[in-house]
Amino acid sequence: MPHDDFAFEPQEGLPERLPQTEVMLWQGRPSAWALFRGAYGLRWIVGYFAVVVLWRAAAGWLDGGFARTLAMAIPYMVLGGLALAVTGAMAWVAARTTVYTVTTARVVMRIGAALTVTLNLPYRQIANAALDLKKDGTGTIAFETLGETKFSALMLWPHLRPWHFARTQPALRCIPEAAKVARLIAEAAEARMSEPVLAPLPARSPQRAPTQSAPTGAHPIPAE
Repeated sequence: MPHDDFAFEPQEGLPERLPQTEVMLWQGRPSAWALFRGAYGLRWIVGYFAVVVLWRAAAGWLDGGFARTLAMAIPYMVLGGLALAVTGAMAWVAARTTVYTVTTARVVMRIGAALTVTLNLPYRQIANAALDLKKDGTGTIAFETLGETKFSALMLWPHLRPWHFARTQPALRCIPEAAKVARLIAEAAEARMSEPVLAPLPARSPQRAPTQSAPTGAHPIPAE
């Protein structure tokens, strides 16, 4: 029987059920193909092995013609195919085990295949959001957070803003319909920030009733 590793979650992608005052606006996963292409270096792998295969094929042609060319090129073509298969499987697993959730109060990221981590990003703790939109509609939404909290790039990868080394920024990586999700986040954050924040008043010490003193030059009236 199939086993769900996340059956313990009270609500998919969330560590607990949302309160009644909070509404889910969107939930989704990265596109496995877009993640493979953008985060796992599909183009770099193909380019590297293409150069190696052409180099070995050229050397084989100079050494012994067509038969030698095949003998020297085929092993590297097999290695390239294995490298693509392994990294493609890694991208699929990363996409399958990830759940991104956007609510009226926050962005929640459940990430990690072997070690699952859940990040809560309240809108009041987000300073800025940046959208990197691709031609196919997929894209990455990165969040610049407020405060002194720092995120580990090793823990977040690949769910972070790429090529941004100054400070690690968590990101909804390679999601479909990224422009639509970015608009939802912008509208929800604007509505959340416009809500008044009610803070309790500081406790006040009880005041003593003022005492009346006799006027200067006058004497108190003795009791009869």
